[in-house]
Amino acid sequence: MRALVWHGANDIRCDTVPDPEIEHPRDAIVKVTTCAICGSDLHLHDHFMPGMEKGDIIGHEFMGEVVEVGSDAKSALKVGERVVVPFTIWCGECDQCRRGNYSVCERTNRNKALADKMFGHTTAGLFGYTHLTGGYAGGQAEYVRVPFADRTHIKIPDGLTDEQVLFLGDIFPTGWQAAAQCDIQPDDTVAIWGCGPVGQMTIRSAILLGAKQVIAIDRVPERLAMAKAGGAITINFEDESVVERLNELTGGKGPEKCIDAVGMEAHATATLDSMMDRAKQALMLESDRAHVLREMIYVCRPAGTLSIPGVYGGLIDKLPFGMSMNKGLTWRMGQTHVNRWTDDLLNRIQEGQIDPSFVITHTVPLDQGPEMYKTFRDKRDGCIKVVLKP
Repeated sequence: MRALVWHGANDIRCDTVPDPEIEHPRDAIVKVTTCAICGSDLHLHDHFMPGMEKGDIIGHEFMGEVVEVGSDAKSALKVGERVVVPFTIWCGECDQCRRGNYSVCERTNRNKALADKMFGHTTAGLFGYTHLTGGYAGGQAEYVRVPFADRTHIKIPDGLTDEQVLFLGDIFPTGWQAAAQCDIQPDDTVAIWGCGPVGQMTIRSAILLGAKQVIAIDRVPERLAMAKAGGAITINFEDESVVERLNELTGGKGPEKCIDAVGMEAHATATLDSMMDRAKQALMLESDRAHVLREMIYVCRPAGTLSIPGVYGGLIDKLPFGMSMNKGLTWRMGQTHVNRWTDDLLNRIQEGQIDPSFVITHTVPLDQGPEMYKTFRDKRDGCIKVVLKP
């Protein structure tokens, strides 16, 4: 089969690789009909995430048709069913899964010892996302093996297109969780840093959850236009001061809820802290650029909440934690517990409350994936979200 394969920093290729096979009775094989490039895939492309190995199949946002089912998964899945596959692999039996904390499943990371050493305790296995999270083959491919498939799937009813439901596997529930964990109240202002795909879903989620005003911060005109179309007030951080504008919009009090939909590769360039981050990153003295976190801590209203769906991979420096402590800020973060949210979100799609396909700007064949990684990373050609067709 054909798949997108990681060969090193800035080196992703469309290769011919062996077809996946059933390896465990709870497995299924899915023929991928649609997949996508996620913003966190760029961290792999740019090699900011540890644990990648040459030859790894990448991609964690995909869906398709079940073509083979292991003996222990046949009660949950049938050949021919359409499924979206969440990026988090979960067993459904451990303490964390029973509590709905699927992204920290205790059993699905087959490199548990490595993750225990890195994180203190293992997190869940993830598709196509480093050997720290299990080293599972990803879904930017013609076929994929889904482990724990009796749990790790979302069945799709007839009448919905791939494009409407694909993002149930990651960015839609990620944006929803980012907003939901803010406990948004009717008089809240929610400020969101980053208007990429996750930021766009977060904007619409915050509005659906009843925020008084949603403010979106970015510098890319196409992203800001999409955010404004979704109901947000926009700030271009290259044209105006984020701090001054947020104070103006909140009567000097700051937003109650701040969401970091950027993560480890913040692109601010004109501030002293961002320049220091880039220098330290080049010298391998820190792994993540934390400008957005620092700015959120500074502008957030005292007793407010910081929500962090943006991916971080390692160490950051000069974080004003004393400021956060003295302001009494609540931090909530983590990989998405996808299946905690998907029943509700699927219903919202069916009822017409939201059509997540609005975010798609480019649809190309799988073999154009390597080129589109660069287009997406460099934000060329108005690129916001890339869908791939194997």
